Amino acid sequence: MHGSSVVVGIGETTYYKRGESPDSEFALACEAIRKAADDAGIDVREIDGIVSYMDMRNPPVRLARALGLKALNFTADPFSGGGNNVGASIQLADAAISAGYAKNVVAFRAIAQGQFGRFGQSSASGTHTNPMMSWSASYGLLSPAMECAIHTQRFMSDHGISQEALCDIVLACYANAQRNPRAIRRGHELTREKYHASRWIVEPFHLYDCCPENDGAAAAIITSKERARDCKGKSVSIISAAQGLGPPFGIAPFQPRWLGGTFYRDAGETLWQRAGIRPADVDVSQFYENFSGPVMMAMCEMGFCEPGDFEAFVADGALEGPEARTPFNTAGGNLGEAYIHGFELVNEAVRLVRGDSTCQVDNVETSLMVAGPGYCPASTVLFGQA
Repeated sequence: MHGSSVVVGIGETTYYKRGESPDSEFALACEAIRKAADDAGIDVREIDGIVSYMDMRNPPVRLARALGLKALNFTADPFSGGGNNVGASIQLADAAISAGYAKNVVAFRAIAQGQFGRFGQSSASGTHTNPMMSWSASYGLLSPAMECAIHTQRFMSDHGISQEALCDIVLACYANAQRNPRAIRRGHELTREKYHASRWIVEPFHLYDCCPENDGAAAAIITSKERARDCKGKSVSIISAAQGLGPPFGIAPFQPRWLGGTFYRDAGETLWQRAGIRPADVDVSQFYENFSGPVMMAMCEMGFCEPGDFEAFVADGALEGPEARTPFNTAGGNLGEAYIHGFELVNEAVRLVRGDSTCQVDNVETSLMVAGPGYCPASTVLFGQA
């Protein structure tokens, strides 16, 4: 596969605070896909493959009818979890194009938490819960924030990392969001003092360590590099993609083998081997931040630094702005731009290679996207110049 497929178009809706979208989730999906087709310079009816993740509400056959597709030759939705599958959706689209099963595949995610409920709230009740949560929910472990907090607290304790490291991650996302007119948090500048003064959600997460709940949609169109020559959109190569091993959902992640991690070591090493580069060769990265702590662990597991060095690695504004020591989440990420289940990170990774970011890093050859850490299977994608 290695570079045989390219992203040729990206699109997104306006991003809204949860409950403020005037449109349904399905309408948001259609809008993002149409905009991606416009960006690519193709007729939306020429899309013949559809991929998403954790999406049972916007099925391919319904989308195909609404968008007027002429054919539907490939559909896919990766197993297990949620935001951990952002990269997997691009990998599946890449596979379909490389194998010749489809000509133009759209990968997308639409989310309307105002319409269908909040991700940050527990679905467990006194009478019913997911069987995989039965050994944890009964002890009060009910939400993603709680799950990720346990891993983060253990990691920080094991490696002598203070709250300042989490603060540096959050401040970078908010600072970069101020440059981005799409960002929900634009105009809401954050200081270190305000961060520390905010209320605890679950230790070690303050309010600002947790991503917002939003409505919106984002999409990307993948085609072959040969077909891309006839498209107006500037194509960006899919250099490498990988998934990785980890524990099943439920109580397993909190056993000794996995506790204090985000399960990205295998996926990261596979990605680097397939790409033929190492983390030091990456020009800019987008890391999925449902919470700040998993970003910290994932950056270490992906090989950017050793855990004991992490606090110094992110200190002194090391992640902020286009001239950062380690350019990171340049549009603001889930924390600052919007939480579209992470797919907005794909679009920003593509923009950086094109040279179109609102926080543009100079001379980008490689642009990394790391999907939701802390849930399995892990997935990650490396984009680059076509």
